Amino acid sequence: MSVPAAYICVILIWSTTPLAIQWSNDEVGFLFGITSRMILGVLGGLLVAGLFSMKLPWHAEARRTYIAAGLGLFFAMTSVYWSSQFIPSGWMSVIFGLAPIITGVMATFWLAEQTLTATRITGMLLGLAGLAIMLLGSQQLGHHALYGIAGMVFSVVAYSASAIAVKRIGADVPALATTIGGLTVTVPLLVILYILTGQPIPEVVPLRAAMSIIYLGLIGSVLGFAMYYYVLRHVEATRVALITLITPVTALMLGHFLNGEALQTETLIGTATILSGLLLFEYGQKAGKWVRDTLIG
Repeated sequence: MSVPAAYICVILIWSTTPLAIQWSNDEVGFLFGITSRMILGVLGGLLVAGLFSMKLPWHAEARRTYIAAGLGLFFAMTSVYWSSQFIPSGWMSVIFGLAPIITGVMATFWLAEQTLTATRITGMLLGLAGLAIMLLGSQQLGHHALYGIAGMVFSVVAYSASAIAVKRIGADVPALATTIGGLTVTVPLLVILYILTGQPIPEVVPLRAAMSIIYLGLIGSVLGFAMYYYVLRHVEATRVALITLITPVTALMLGHFLNGEALQTETLIGTATILSGLLLFEYGQKAGKWVRDTLIG
């Protein structure tokens, strides 16, 4: 596949994932939706690994990587699915757009990869301001929307902490192996959680929910990750980061047109503020350097 085609595929998959998550929970509950998705994901990943004769590394660092990835996936995705009961699908993508900022802050303290410059701090504050604006808008959705926002923020923190932990371990493990290994940790935890909560297995799964689960398990989990890492190998990291600026907007539009989700003024302003903060956090320093070198120097 060409790199531009893979890039577009990643945008499409990430844009449709929040809406598919909501649809996968219809009449079956969020725990059934996420557990069945992850089981399909690990089976699909093992099938792909078998087709390419890829063996999963099981040395000590690889096992630690799988645990870090699996725990992050468990806490992050369980929170996302739980939160989807309370907020529109587009909001999920917008709030998750804070991930690069939170990851960047964690990397500053735990990986010493970058410093918190004035530009980055301003971007972080803009992101928080956008979140606060969306909190104001959530009042129109009822007090339960606060649960969804809080759950999504927790999900972003869990996702970012997991990414930092995997980075700190620094194991030489292929991306697909990390995905499969992480899923093998996540699935048993989800099954245990399902049993402990006493949730019954649905007798009938509506067609839309079933198709969404299959889509998320095979396309979202397996193909989505594979395409993302393919793009990451062939495109500059800064251009890959642009995906997080595009998908919240497309996810909001999909939620509006396909799921009848209202586009409130606070939602649009909060989204624009969060994306502006992300843009400043990621590219503000480089833009300032370009201005100084080109126009002044």
